[in-house]
Amino acid sequence: MSIKRVTVLMGGASAEREVSLRSGRAAGSALEKAGYAVTLVDAGRDPHELVRAVEETQPDVVFNALHGRFGEDGCVQGVLNLMGVPYTHSGLLASAAAMDKAFARRLFETAGIPVAKGCVVRKGEASPLPRPHVVKPLNEGSSVGVYILMEGDSRDPLKDWPFESDEVLVEEFIPGRELTAAVMGDKALGVLEITSDRGFYDYEAKYAPGGSRHIMPAPLPASDYAEACRLAVESHRVLGCRGVSRTDLRYDDTRPGQPPRLIVLEVNTQPGMTATSLVPEMAAHTGIDFPALVRWMVEEARCDA
Repeated sequence: MSIKRVTVLMGGASAEREVSLRSGRAAGSALEKAGYAVTLVDAGRDPHELVRAVEETQPDVVFNALHGRFGEDGCVQGVLNLMGVPYTHSGLLASAAAMDKAFARRLFETAGIPVAKGCVVRKGEASPLPRPHVVKPLNEGSSVGVYILMEGDSRDPLKDWPFESDEVLVEEFIPGRELTAAVMGDKALGVLEITSDRGFYDYEAKYAPGGSRHIMPAPLPASDYAEACRLAVESHRVLGCRGVSRTDLRYDDTRPGQPPRLIVLEVNTQPGMTATSLVPEMAAHTGIDFPALVRWMVEEARCDA
């Protein structure tokens, strides 16, 4: 199929709306540079409006720049499957599985991928894990609603957390360094280390200018770097992802007398495409510029119909 027209879905109604708008605009601009006729669509939660917008723009491919609920969890993917329109990133099943952090953990554990100790806790229940531990929503991205509860912290977000959910995932806090590894197709683009003066790579650190510093490639021993790449590719494969994904990891090198350990935190099936986003930076390090990256994503697009 000769691809000429691309509709970029962005915005949406999730907590990551602003980030999605920035991703969509950046991707749209790069796609135009790559030679495509591009239409930007701010996609809300109304499936009728989504279908109407896609039908009106008549795309050869949809570039899905939505983040969070509805756009990244299999919902939009299902609509596009029914319409028979190819789209970028992972399909319905992989998107839904990756977005449900508790379900993804079980898949990783079954496949022998190392994850932090954790469990699902209902609102109002006490966490069974000792502090420090991490509290996170089951189906949000960009660190929305994530807390690290340290010793002496009197907060109890398990009783009154600021997001819509009856359940939350509680995990042990893994000390050490923040890593992320991108996968393009079936190969890792590399591993990047993230540092932040905030002490935690939260929403502000991710998207505010100067909120974090990126070190590419991550300064790791060669064997650990290769293992981080392997874990990212394996996580991508286990979930059934396609296109581009990004796996977040912790590298715990804080235990005296013990070798470092790598822990997989989660897989992002639709990583950000903003000026401060990580995947474009990792791709650039390998010689793939942003227009070439999004062109590849569009050429690899498909639907599950």
